[in-house]
Amino acid sequence: MDRMSSTMKQVSNPLPKVLSRRAGGGGLEAERESFERAQTVSINKAINAQEVAVKEKHARNILLKAGHGTRNKGAQTFWSVVNRLPLSGNAVLCWKFCHVFHKLLRDGHSNVLKDSMRYKSELSDMSRMWGHLSEGYGQLCSIYLKLLRTKMEFHTKNPRFPGNLQMSDRQLDEAGENDVNNFFQLTVEMFDYMECELNLFQTVFSSLDMSRSVSVTAAGQCRLAPLIQVILDCSHLYDYTVKLLFKLHSCLPADTLQGHRDRFLEQFRKLKDLFYRSSNLQYFKQLIQIPQLPENPPNFLRASALSEHISPVVVIPAEASSPDNEPITDLVEMDAASQSLFDNKFDDIFGSSFSCDPFNFNSQNGMSKDDKDRLIEQLYREITAVKEELENCKAESARGAVQLRGRASELEAELAEQQHLKQQAQDESEFLRTELEELKKQREDTEKAQRSLTEIERRAQANEQRYSKLKEKYSELVQNHADLLRKNAEVTKQITVARQAQGDVEQEKKELEDSFQRVSEQAQRKSQEQAEVLETLKRELAASRQELQVLQGTLESSRQVGAEQNTQIASLERERDRLSQAAEQHRDEMAALQAELQQLQDTLRHEQENSRTELEMLQTQLREKENTEQVLQQRLAEEQLSLLQGTLHEAKRMVQDALAHMEDPAHISCTSSADCLLSQTLAASECTERLQDAHSKYLLDGAAVGSLLPCLALFAHLVSNTLLQGSATSHVAPVEPADRLLELCKQCGSEAVSYLSALQDPAMVKSADCSLVTACLGQISAIGEELRPRGLDVKQEELGDLVDKEMAATAAAIETASARIEEMLSKARAGDTGVKLEVNERILGSCTGLMQAIHVLVLASKDLQREIVESGRGAASPKEFYAKNSRWTEGLISASKAVGWGATVMV
Repeated sequence: MDRMSSTMKQVSNPLPKVLSRRAGGGGLEAERESFERAQTVSINKAINAQEVAVKEKHARNILLKAGHGTRNKGAQTFWSVVNRLPLSGNAVLCWKFCHVFHKLLRDGHSNVLKDSMRYKSELSDMSRMWGHLSEGYGQLCSIYLKLLRTKMEFHTKNPRFPGNLQMSDRQLDEAGENDVNNFFQLTVEMFDYMECELNLFQTVFSSLDMSRSVSVTAAGQCRLAPLIQVILDCSHLYDYTVKLLFKLHSCLPADTLQGHRDRFLEQFRKLKDLFYRSSNLQYFKQLIQIPQLPENPPNFLRASALSEHISPVVVIPAEASSPDNEPITDLVEMDAASQSLFDNKFDDIFGSSFSCDPFNFNSQNGMSKDDKDRLIEQLYREITAVKEELENCKAESARGAVQLRGRASELEAELAEQQHLKQQAQDESEFLRTELEELKKQREDTEKAQRSLTEIERRAQANEQRYSKLKEKYSELVQNHADLLRKNAEVTKQITVARQAQGDVEQEKKELEDSFQRVSEQAQRKSQEQAEVLETLKRELAASRQELQVLQGTLESSRQVGAEQNTQIASLERERDRLSQAAEQHRDEMAALQAELQQLQDTLRHEQENSRTELEMLQTQLREKENTEQVLQQRLAEEQLSLLQGTLHEAKRMVQDALAHMEDPAHISCTSSADCLLSQTLAASECTERLQDAHSKYLLDGAAVGSLLPCLALFAHLVSNTLLQGSATSHVAPVEPADRLLELCKQCGSEAVSYLSALQDPAMVKSADCSLVTACLGQISAIGEELRPRGLDVKQEELGDLVDKEMAATAAAIETASARIEEMLSKARAGDTGVKLEVNERILGSCTGLMQAIHVLVLASKDLQREIVESGRGAASPKEFYAKNSRWTEGLISASKAVGWGATVMV
């Protein structure tokens, strides 16, 4: 460093004014041009037509020059270079452009998105253009461009989300503005974003041959390299989606979010499978640590499940993302550009050629040319040495910076992992603390339960002894209970009679008391009357002493009446005492009966308690039997389902065997008729209708498997026979109907296999429909109708006319043939001689004889036909006879045609 400072002093001494005058505006422009040239070189090196992965150093250079270390941060230079590339003409070039642009959107400056929005329509057009190619990189480029457009739209709608999607929970809440509607819409947009990411993931994997080690080949790495960005995006999207769904479930009903849960579960299964498949590839093991999702998806219906959620963390090792040799090369390139810039400045100041001697130092300071040359050479040597030292220092500083940056990345990853582990440990500690408290409670409950169990066991032993005794007495108690019930009925009758008797006694007592009351009142009234009479007599005693004798007699008579009344009163009192004793006796009997009734009620209550205990025991046994019955029913349902699955498997195998048998070359020799095919098709159609009815009953009642199993077996048998009959019929049919019939048979078999597969899948059993099989059978039946003999197509009322026409045509054909044979015989006699003439005469003579015999046969057949018609038609006309006997008529027409055709062919 001391040497460099001294050298710089030496350089600054002779040329201070020149450097100050000419290092102003031109230097910045040259630096900008040099920077653009360097960025163009990096872009062209990263995006080329070679089927290799984009090198990390070139992508990092583009990132640095697009936002980190430049004054004009953004993607203007990037797009100015990319627009000159033939992206629409080379799929590999477009694929690598998508990779670099995706990395720019993720890790570049925020102005990259703003500068790229104007090219969104061009990306869409390019996506549609590449979508027309189904092989190679065409579909990959189309899906990747669609993903990039979706990413741009997402970040435009949600500017709070950075390009790399790294946000804290507080920032995620702020992005939704604590509004449930915003969270709902944000979740939908994240689902769409994730769906595009997963589509690219699956398309890349499906385009690779996973049976070979494609991840170690250059072509395979070219396709797999962009998936690192996809994995980083998917890990954050999955984490935010889980947190947003828990937040939505805390604010909205579960039914409203059913669609969100279904979509999340589908994406969860795909993402878990893709993460697992990616982690097994050797290429990703060297570049990225892919997290594994949990075995089961989160349960959003349970709010506490949020504490069990672990955010997936993707770790990129420092040695994978930034090797030591790459940034040095980059910095050397940058230093080379700086050196060229410095050389340009030096040439601008000192000149580019020493031979022309542009510096006239003699006129300025009086130095000689040799001194000037020596000074310039010395300055160049010093500058070269300083440059070498500067390059070494820059290389060492760059290496140290890269190492420190890698170490910082490692420490940040370790810090994130440690924070995650700390949070996880805290959650686990809280969870274990809760579990410990629950275990303590369970231990206390267990101890209490153990003590209770000991007491229960002791009681159970005593109860068993009691139970053995009670069981012995149970039969006696049942008999005693029955006897007591009978006694209770008798006692009830006795009590009823006693109550009736008591009522009668009380009524008689009441009547006696009334009578006694009346007698007492009569006696009292008589006593009062006697007192009044006595008073009257006393008053009259002084007035009429003369009537003393009369009064004494009256008094004597009154005494006698009083004596009689006293006697009657005494007898009534005795009767009252007797009735009182009888009532007391009845009262004692009632008390005894009530005591006996109370005893019977106590016994009955005791028996009822015992009966209630026995009833509870019986109910317990009944519940156990019901549970056993439920288990048996469940086992029966499982066995029925297993039987149904086995039947469906065998039925599907039977149809598949029939389809395979149709392709067997040995089956070509098999033939069949259209009538047999029609009968078989009709039976299969009827069986299909019955199967549809049985399927509907099975959907209403899952236990109605008994009616479905025979229909399935018969359906498979009849459909297989129909396929084989159709194939055999096509072997004897014309080419066009045969091809249509064979294609319909294959389609019918495929639909039948699809229908049986749908029945075999519990998730699709409700939507299974055999209407397509019925439609195929109908079309096969229509072709079978077309392939039936044409005679059957003639209306029955036209058969009579057809017979006459065919017979007349046959006779005409025979006459024509006979005439031609005579003509041929005449020509042979005129033109041939010798043996040839003899041979021709014999042949033509035989033909003439044959024609005469045929003519006689036709005449005889006409006569025989006329006799048959006359004898069989009765009062009907010949046409009605032909229509009635259509089979015979068709045979006659066929024979007539054959005879006429034979005569014509023979001539």
